[in-house]
Amino acid sequence: MKDVSIIVLDFGSQYTQLIARRLREERIYCEIVPYFTKVEEITAKNPKGIILSGGPASVYDEDAYEVDKAIYDLGLPVMGICYGMQRIAVDFGGSVIRSDHHEYGKAELYINEEHGNVSPLFESCENGRIVWMSHSDRVDVLPEGFAPIAYSDNSPFAAIANEEKRVYAMQYHPEVQHSEEGYLMLRNFARKICGVTEKWDMGHFLKEQIAKIKEQVGEGKVLCGLSGGVDSSVVAALLYEAIGDQLIPVFVDNGLLRKGEREQVEEVFKVNLKVPLVVADASELFLERLAGVTDPETKRKTIGHTFIEVFEAEAKKHSGIKFLAQGTLYPDVIESVSVKGPSETIKSHHNVGGLPDWMDFELIEPLRELFKDEVRKLGRELGLPESMINRHPFPGPGLAIRIMGDVNKPDLNLLREADVILLDELKASGYYTRTWQAFAVLLNVKSVGVMGDNRTYDNTVCVRVVEAVDGMTATFAHLPHDLLERISRRIINEVDGINRVVYDISSKPPATIEWE
Repeated sequence: MKDVSIIVLDFGSQYTQLIARRLREERIYCEIVPYFTKVEEITAKNPKGIILSGGPASVYDEDAYEVDKAIYDLGLPVMGICYGMQRIAVDFGGSVIRSDHHEYGKAELYINEEHGNVSPLFESCENGRIVWMSHSDRVDVLPEGFAPIAYSDNSPFAAIANEEKRVYAMQYHPEVQHSEEGYLMLRNFARKICGVTEKWDMGHFLKEQIAKIKEQVGEGKVLCGLSGGVDSSVVAALLYEAIGDQLIPVFVDNGLLRKGEREQVEEVFKVNLKVPLVVADASELFLERLAGVTDPETKRKTIGHTFIEVFEAEAKKHSGIKFLAQGTLYPDVIESVSVKGPSETIKSHHNVGGLPDWMDFELIEPLRELFKDEVRKLGRELGLPESMINRHPFPGPGLAIRIMGDVNKPDLNLLREADVILLDELKASGYYTRTWQAFAVLLNVKSVGVMGDNRTYDNTVCVRVVEAVDGMTATFAHLPHDLLERISRRIINEVDGINRVVYDISSKPPATIEWE
């Protein structure tokens, strides 16, 4: 088992994954595990510190989430965030009450400087910096041995510590971008308090994964599904580096691709990477299975099951295949598998959750521990071209989840034409590389319009362009109005059947990036 520098116990906060992200940005290897993880499983990972995440519950709820209290006896530094702070306060004998003044949003943090001494948690931090609050409970009575180390206007105990036991807690969320020096506080906890000296990077990860893949695969063969996106491209390149011709890369044309995508994928892998590529055209099968399906989750599951079915059929054409490789990422795991912890399942991912019982392949998911930006760094380590590394994310279910309602060929063709115009204009303006993801959504909402002297009653397309670092949070891109106007004008003029274009200005959360 790989040693982990910092373990995060997940109590259900939608920000939990950001704790790991911030620490990894500091080259500190961190993993998230459910709050109910037993102390034996934690110590097996040989961590140097433990963080208790935030969460939506109250410590006084009848079924409040509790940790294995033996973690406090390990002698390791512990830090609690929001709910994690309240959990620590109660576990050490303090009390928590409902706050008269709820704090949601930005607050100024003031660091206590008793006798000129500042907690190591705040080393190099400036006083009065902005932090992000999101709580309705607050610590009322401090546990014995704890002292306040920072406060805000509404929180006299914005941060507390028992320096002797090396237990720290903060009411705010240092992991979110709104907390101006939150990254520094997390770094101080890991480096100064926990004593983490290792500097984890993609070079280490690449060597570890190559060795792990070779050991796992042995003399067997690996079937790898390719979409042409960053994740599957990196998986294929990584596997080819590790096992060479034991890899059988398969690209499935599911009929849900963007315009010209199949041809682009074939060129990248066959010509640029010199990787032998098997192309399976299953477009009719996918569209047949999706006929009449309108529920988003049913769409995703139908597509996922059909993908696996096609892979198994392809595998039977080759001897010695024992493994199936997938481009599952850490956010996929966090968003999909609610049993990992109390975090609510937002949406299922077609490549998460293992294989059905009737498949006899072992699963290989070499990117399962990585965020998207880390995958791009790994791609550079593998020598992939920037045009592939910087490609916007494209979901496994493809255009099926960008059509509201039934999926059919006419609507797919309509959406493809609108989508390619959007991407062409973003690339021409330079905004493609400045944004995280961009796509068009066919709303299947018709409205009245006028073209020439004629009345129209045609489709509405929504344009979605977002800025993000890892896709776990995102804000809509503030595109210039003349660019938006050009995109709208071209779509309406060039795509027969669309007479209205709208722009999605919601952020994640509360919205997701994709519409389904």
